[in-house]
Amino acid sequence: MKNKKSNKLIHEKSPYLLQHAYNPVDWHAWNNDAFEEARKNNKPIFLSIGYSTCHWCHVMEHESFEDEEVAKLMNETFVNIKVDREERPDIDGIYMSVCQELTGSGGWPLSIIMTADKKPFFAGTYFPKEKRHGRMGMLDLIPKVSELWKTKEAELINSAEQITQAIQHASKTSLDNELTAETLELAFKQFVERYDEQFGGFGNAPKFPSPHNLTFLLRYWNRTGDTNAKAIVEKTLFEMRQGGIYDQIGFGFHRYSTDKKWLLPHFEKMLYDQATLMIAYSELYQSSKNQEIKKTVSEIGEFVLRDLTSPQGAFYSALDADSDGEEGKFYFWKVDEIKKLLKNDAQLFIEIFNLKEEGNFFDPMNGGYTTENIFHLQETIEDYANRNNLSVSEVNEKINLGRKILFEEREKRVHPFKDDKVLTDWNGLMIGAFAIAAQSTNESKFIGAAKNSLSFIKKYLIKEDGKLLHRYRDGEAAIDATLEDYAFLIFGLIELYQTSFEQSDLALALNLNEIVIQHFWDAENGAFYFTSDDAEEMIIRQKEIYDGAIPSGNSMMMLNLIRLAHLTGRIDYKEKASVIRRAFYNNVKSSPSAYSQLMNGIIFLYSESVEIVVVGKKENADTIEILKTLHGLFLPNKVILLKEGNELDEIAPFTKEMKMEKGKTTIYVCKNYSCNLPVNTIDEMLHLIK
Repeated sequence: MKNKKSNKLIHEKSPYLLQHAYNPVDWHAWNNDAFEEARKNNKPIFLSIGYSTCHWCHVMEHESFEDEEVAKLMNETFVNIKVDREERPDIDGIYMSVCQELTGSGGWPLSIIMTADKKPFFAGTYFPKEKRHGRMGMLDLIPKVSELWKTKEAELINSAEQITQAIQHASKTSLDNELTAETLELAFKQFVERYDEQFGGFGNAPKFPSPHNLTFLLRYWNRTGDTNAKAIVEKTLFEMRQGGIYDQIGFGFHRYSTDKKWLLPHFEKMLYDQATLMIAYSELYQSSKNQEIKKTVSEIGEFVLRDLTSPQGAFYSALDADSDGEEGKFYFWKVDEIKKLLKNDAQLFIEIFNLKEEGNFFDPMNGGYTTENIFHLQETIEDYANRNNLSVSEVNEKINLGRKILFEEREKRVHPFKDDKVLTDWNGLMIGAFAIAAQSTNESKFIGAAKNSLSFIKKYLIKEDGKLLHRYRDGEAAIDATLEDYAFLIFGLIELYQTSFEQSDLALALNLNEIVIQHFWDAENGAFYFTSDDAEEMIIRQKEIYDGAIPSGNSMMMLNLIRLAHLTGRIDYKEKASVIRRAFYNNVKSSPSAYSQLMNGIIFLYSESVEIVVVGKKENADTIEILKTLHGLFLPNKVILLKEGNELDEIAPFTKEMKMEKGKTTIYVCKNYSCNLPVNTIDEMLHLIK
């Protein structure tokens, strides 16, 4: 590669852009120079959007962007721009909505052809070099676009104008109506209709984790007492934990399952999936006290701390699906390898993890079985032990020992590529996840992990004016933050405050909240824009509400506003949260199950809330025990404040008269800002809460 000539991407920090720095395509990063060149030479722009751990992005690069013939055509016809969707989610969001509008679907790599004014007239995803299986190839596409630009440029520009206007119109919000508690019933009904009773999860294949669907169902169960809602969560999280989507040797979850059984995953490991799944498992543990669920929480944490944490404590973004040029190769095992490594315990592993000489999964890419195996469980360890007249502890001991041997052997393999950029939004999610995990499991190392990441963000990703930056890599912090950066970090700060009760965390959350309201809020039509009022001008200033692989910024901000309202007594925050449910009424009303994080906010709005103020010294034994008890409860509509002196009075004025009674740590249980008489014991506190 060093002998090849580099293009302009060689000066970028993004791992994804650097992967393309030696392509023969004359790539530009997204900047004014690229658009100016397109205007000057009257060329359309080929915009390619992807991310570093995207399997099909690698395939398209190898087939098309590394090919001299394709590159020559691209350089002659277009000004070519590469964008890392994780660095610039604002650009990706706009042009993905274009692709979905024009083609009915989307995905990455995302391929857009547009004018120098950033207005699109063609959209697609993956294109091979030559036509294949009915899919147009680059050698077909480029000459067609070139000919049209030469002969019908005006028509293409007019089409781009119409597409842009349609996207602008589709993104508008209005305040005509509001989502009510009835919306929750419809969302639950839709989840039940799509639920897979045999394997858990929703729909057929592929199956995505979408943990916010599960946190909604837990809240729905908590609100209504409908045990079916909780059973769906338990079944789904259990089946995922047993399946190949979970790395049974090194822990952590892969991105999604290609089949309905959770067996054959798409092997990427994303930070945001670890965060949101850790939250779901932690909340299920709070509500069920199942030790296997607790173990899963701990194992996710172990994976993140080992493989996705920088020496300075920040969290990296992802691990690739591919290694040695093959997806999943790092995670596959042959039975002969297991026998050689584990010797006397090999048969136990072969039986428990369902390993087969001929391979245990069908690989559609290779048209059959490949003698490779993906570790997964078809029964619980307890059931296996009972069936074979073994003690559970003995089996677990053998599994733990064998797993370590296999893990150490696997470490010798070529590792998947690690995307080591640090993103503020995903770190915010992980901070919140570690805080919730610390609450539910009482593991102190999780608090330390959350605090270390926050220290990194404070040092590198908060500007002097208090605003956030989005990305840090290789010594450079850059790119103005989006709504998700603020929303997810505020979420993390709220959870961290309610775990370790450092008042500076709550103060920072409130400061960031004010910046969001000032620079992202739409005062006329409600809700938050994805970008701030001083961001780069694009063809549209989007508002996002769909809760996809990660929750939307508006959904997270709705819940943030409600919780901050209950923590501080600021009713205006709750009023803004209420406006969000009105702004997106038309988007959400018929398919609320696609907006499950938003439903979490609506549940908080329509359910009885509990504000719990603990007055006492943080280090006192009774204070510690009270907080431990509160953290162990599944009370999604609660907020907790710890008052040690008068410092809290300014942030939460309603706590001003709350004092210690009888010289002991004292608990004030308030419901919807109306407080009961103070109590001093855990039993009295629990009685008031329930």
